Amino acid sequence: MKLSESARAVFAVLAEAGTATRPQLAAGAGLSKPTVSSAVAELESAELAAHSGTVSGGTGRSAAVYGLGPAAGAVLAVDLGPSHTRVRGCALDGTLLAHGTGLREESADTVRKALDALPAGAPLRAVVVAVGDVAARDRQGVATRPATAKAGPAYDAMAVALPPGAPVHLENNVNCAALAELHEGAARGRDTFGYLRIGVGIGLGIVVGGHVLSGANGAAGEVARLPYPWDDGPEPRHEALEAHMGSRSLLGRAAEAWQGTDGPCPRTVERLFALADEGHGTARVVVDRHAADIGRLAAAVTAVLDPGLLVLGGGTGAYPQLLPGVRAELARLSWPTDVVSSMVGDNGTVAGASRLAVAHGRQTVTGGMRAKH
Repeated sequence: MKLSESARAVFAVLAEAGTATRPQLAAGAGLSKPTVSSAVAELESAELAAHSGTVSGGTGRSAAVYGLGPAAGAVLAVDLGPSHTRVRGCALDGTLLAHGTGLREESADTVRKALDALPAGAPLRAVVVAVGDVAARDRQGVATRPATAKAGPAYDAMAVALPPGAPVHLENNVNCAALAELHEGAARGRDTFGYLRIGVGIGLGIVVGGHVLSGANGAAGEVARLPYPWDDGPEPRHEALEAHMGSRSLLGRAAEAWQGTDGPCPRTVERLFALADEGHGTARVVVDRHAADIGRLAAAVTAVLDPGLLVLGGGTGAYPQLLPGVRAELARLSWPTDVVSSMVGDNGTVAGASRLAVAHGRQTVTGGMRAKH
């Protein structure tokens, strides 16, 4: 159904507010009360808005309260992580409707269960899939699928669970996590910062003026492509920096450094950091070296972006034991920059993807019109 401009404006305000009275809708949309009344009637007729109760005002009069109607629909966010798939279904006002987590190889089942938990008959307005890759884009700039073999097979395995014709948008997982840090994590109140993820792989989410920077190829922040090693000897190799800084290499360096008197060598990052936290000498040396490496990468990022704030996240990067070493190396090599640990944890990527999905879903109804502020 094609909506009038005033109905689209009112819907944008209602979706952002969740619930609102007609005076609140009029103020938010910048429209007269008669125009809003007509727009609300149009939205109710289309089941995009529904009366949800009343509220008493200061004068004793009651005002009708409106919320989203059943035809507003829902959106889905999927995080195809390295080991687990996380899924969230939301209404267009951001209300959580469904969620689930499963092993990566069970991603299709995890998605199906979340879809089944959404309100029956609710149109699926948008799907955002966060992938650990650059997203290939068509001539209109729409991300269509992962650009390399990194995430392609996992995406294909998951995509079979989506309804035919579902409007799918792909986004880099680090960019999604950066959005979560911006709105509900360590970067709240800072509209320019870098989110540096260190885990199995490495990546950088760049936020400038409150918006994620994607780049001409959708590859802004792909720090795995920085030339490495950083010396005059060996020739830099493709994504050698990621291979050096990833968690597998970290555990490999721990195994090389481990002494016979050190006890069992840690086989997980969690165990390595636990030992370092307990004061284990060799573990501490390995962790400190890793912190210095991250600090050098942070210095490279700061030299280009000067973001003022770097948030460290990921399966390895979020450990607070790294902060002193990263801060010291960055201070030695660059200018003052705040460095803090992530606050959104494992759910950061799907949380950021949910925000994108809600935004895309609203645009399908409003034609891109946003609520005024």
